Amino acid sequence: MKKVLSIFLVLILTLAALAGCSSPSTPSNQPPADQTPAAGTPANGDGIVKMGLGHITSIAKSVDLGVDKDGKDVLPVGQVDTVIAAVGFDKDGKVVKVTIDNAQTRVNFDKNLQVTSDLAAEYKTKVELGDAYGMISASQIKKNWYQQIAELEKWMIGKTVDEIKAMKVKQRDDAHPAVPDVPELTSLVTITVHEYIEAVEEAYHNAVEVQGDAVELGLGHVVSIGKSKGYSMKDGTETLPVAQVDTVMAATAFDKDGKVVRTIIDNAQTKVEFSKEGKVTTDKKGEFKTKVELGDAYGMISASQIKKNWYQQIAELEKWMIGKTVDEIKAMKVKQRDDAHPAVPDVPELTSLVTITVHEYIEAVAESYDNAK
Repeated sequence: MKKVLSIFLVLILTLAALAGCSSPSTPSNQPPADQTPAAGTPANGDGIVKMGLGHITSIAKSVDLGVDKDGKDVLPVGQVDTVIAAVGFDKDGKVVKVTIDNAQTRVNFDKNLQVTSDLAAEYKTKVELGDAYGMISASQIKKNWYQQIAELEKWMIGKTVDEIKAMKVKQRDDAHPAVPDVPELTSLVTITVHEYIEAVEEAYHNAVEVQGDAVELGLGHVVSIGKSKGYSMKDGTETLPVAQVDTVMAATAFDKDGKVVRTIIDNAQTKVEFSKEGKVTTDKKGEFKTKVELGDAYGMISASQIKKNWYQQIAELEKWMIGKTVDEIKAMKVKQRDDAHPAVPDVPELTSLVTITVHEYIEAVAESYDNAK
């Protein structure tokens, strides 16, 4: 009997010792060791608590009508470069999600200052152009623009804006004054990055609170040159050439069910004006503001039936989108107010708040869903 009892006690002690050597159980809020976090969930557990839309617009590469050193005609070009950044930040201000793009849009004119670019065409950003952008042949590292910007975005993840701004850069040549000079990027990014960093910084300063569980963030855009005009003289009235580029942009955060948690919509409506001699008269070094940045200075309120400016109306449209899927947003009932307003909201919640045409804004949000990551 004593022998049996001794054996029983030994077994109990052995089992207790083995239990003490085993690994602790996985906490209930953490994935098992052989599983990765769900898609869109940051590894550190900190989600998107703020999101911002940053943008930098330049017309510096626009060209006057003239003659080159060989006596050949140089035709006028209105070129608008709008760098766009959609950025999600965690509670510590670190970048969780980031998408950067550049809408480099050219409006070409002939010798008689008539627009030769297709006014109705679809104009793509550098990311959308992909390999067709054609930078790879001139690249030292044989990477196209979209590949290099993706590497820059990866480098930014987990860093604060101050850490990103502190990146060491070098001048490669006159056309590349600020190329990354950090070991992680020297073989991956040889494009100048100062405007991309500046757009991310602006996104941080413009960031808004995200009320909800956002797991993905996307950037959408619609680019049009439809309002550009060539030179004309009719009934004694002179119309000077103008290249007008409208770059609609939307940064949108989505939850796991694809519903909008928050969206920011803006429009960079940029004009490059020319004289009747074909010289650019708009300040090439000027600051170009979006409709939201212009605020009351945009001046739409005097013509508004509801006495609301553009930034106020777009804010109401953004609010209406929260909690809806892209399909629900695209299903919004609209009406034609006049030839200039073919798609005005015709839903009770918005009829007294939004009288602007909204189809391009909805299209940009839908594209931000397609591009979300």
